[in-house]
Amino acid sequence: MTVEAPVRIPDAAVVRLLRPGDRVDVLATAPPDGHSASAGADTPADRARIVARNVRVAAVPAPDDATGPSGEETGALVVLSVSRPTAVRLAGAAAHSRLAVTLC
Repeated sequence: MTVEAPVRIPDAAVVRLLRPGDRVDVLATAPPDGHSASAGADTPADRARIVARNVRVAAVPAPDDATGPSGEETGALVVLSVSRPTAVRLAGAAAHSRLAVTLC
């Protein structure tokens, strides 16, 4: 069974490249301040991990006002069609990591 999981990706320009039906991997990396569960790794690349593999983009909602209170960009939303366990992993990763997508 699949569910639709909304995921905020910090790089709005990357989300604008996506279309419904695309397949993506979702990666979690240490946030810019370097604090994460895997912060003991040697380099930022060592701290990247795949959270969801080859998942389908269900929707790319129209951009909202994607700026925070100080005017910085806060990313863009993408809706992914994933299994329930993957949705749980995505939610956990989003709470503690910076998410990115790569096209498959």
